[in-house]
Amino acid sequence: MAAKSTSSFKIILGSQSIARRHILSEMGYEFEIMAADIDERSIRRENPEELVRVLAEAKADAIISRLMIEDYEKEDAEPMLLITSDVVVVHEGIIREKPTSREEARQFLKGYSGGHVSTVNSVLVTNLKTGKRSGGLDKAEVYFHDIPDEIIENLIDEGVVFRVAGGLLLEHPLTLPLVEAVIGASDSVMGLPMALTETLIHEALSSLEP
Repeated sequence: MAAKSTSSFKIILGSQSIARRHILSEMGYEFEIMAADIDERSIRRENPEELVRVLAEAKADAIISRLMIEDYEKEDAEPMLLITSDVVVVHEGIIREKPTSREEARQFLKGYSGGHVSTVNSVLVTNLKTGKRSGGLDKAEVYFHDIPDEIIENLIDEGVVFRVAGGLLLEHPLTLPLVEAVIGASDSVMGLPMALTETLIHEALSSLEP
């Protein structure tokens, strides 16, 4: 997809996720990248919708605190949009974030075998010029065939499972053939739902309500 014209605004993606970068590029946008560098484990909520919402907000706040925000607020400045998001996997009612050990990753993946998980994704778009924030949630479900132990060990050995919520890599060539069905948007499972993000970009660019 050709890059969209963003001559009327610019975008910062508040994430180092390769999947999110790929999705935003697929949407046709050019952007710069800034990492939030927050301790996600220090922010706890029992409700997955609330957890991903406050994490997306915390990421935005952390990035904004490092910016010279007055430069973006100038009257003649182009609007700059900051996109932050967070996703968790919910399996049997339990929130699964990034696994912290080989054993935890193994437990997660074995649990998904022959079963299904839900994902809850929060996206927040902040207009740094106006201060307007637009956020929303997106959910999906993933159903799996049986996942062989050999595949699980290979994924763990690669190490990529430790960088994604629930150790769930939908797009990985070892994982994808074992996905029976996705109910919802696959890009939501991967970390950035396209349709929701597009809607929030337009909302954040609209005039602030009185």
